[in-house]
Amino acid sequence: MLAKRIIPCLDIKNGQTVKGIEFESLKTVGDPVELGKYYSDNGADELVFLDITATHEKRKTLVELVHRIAKEINIPFTVGGGISTIEDAEAILSAGADKISVNSAAINKPELISEIAQKFGRQFIVLAIDAKLENNEWIVYKNGGRIKTELELFSWAKQVERLGCGEILFTSMNHDGTKNGFALEPLKWLAENLNIPVIASGGAGSIKDFENVFSYSNVEAALAASVFHYREIEIRKLKRQLSLHDISVRD
Repeated sequence: MLAKRIIPCLDIKNGQTVKGIEFESLKTVGDPVELGKYYSDNGADELVFLDITATHEKRKTLVELVHRIAKEINIPFTVGGGISTIEDAEAILSAGADKISVNSAAINKPELISEIAQKFGRQFIVLAIDAKLENNEWIVYKNGGRIKTELELFSWAKQVERLGCGEILFTSMNHDGTKNGFALEPLKWLAENLNIPVIASGGAGSIKDFENVFSYSNVEAALAASVFHYREIEIRKLKRQLSLHDISVRD
């Protein structure tokens, strides 16, 4: 069994780490460079940096901040937000990111996934999907959850896999920031029906939530923000507990 990955997420707005509930009511929680170093030193397997207003504000991801964080950490680092061209991806990777995450740009121009995969390799692309359960259907949103699309989660996930993305980061907008647990059913479907890794995001509130998502679904990683930022869950303790429940994790 592959060891499961535990991934803290830095949602960035105006150069600061923020966190909200269901993508709204954002609050500042700390300096991203300091938080990145803390997680790198304290058991995180990877780090995700999402410039959550870059697309909405029609600007590029903060390349200089990416460079500063990359210098302080020694774990894999994924960066997303405002990446819409090959040149954007190249700038982020050159600044020290190990992978890039695309979301809205891929919805607007699906062939971008193939272009980046051909240029850098599919292992460098994480496709982020934000979706909300509405009338028993998971509807995909873009621009940081602001704009509803006509895409449905499962068909979109299959499409982006065919186009060449190497991993999917699925965030349930219904669960984001609620601390009521991950969206288990769609995560189970994604992990069973895709041939690429799936990262669970949205809803982590306790160690039990991590146990549940890894036991119920075959996701390869779980991502969280506020429970780590506010030290409600310590990553090394989380890993010890998961090991006690026969869930393989990295040291």
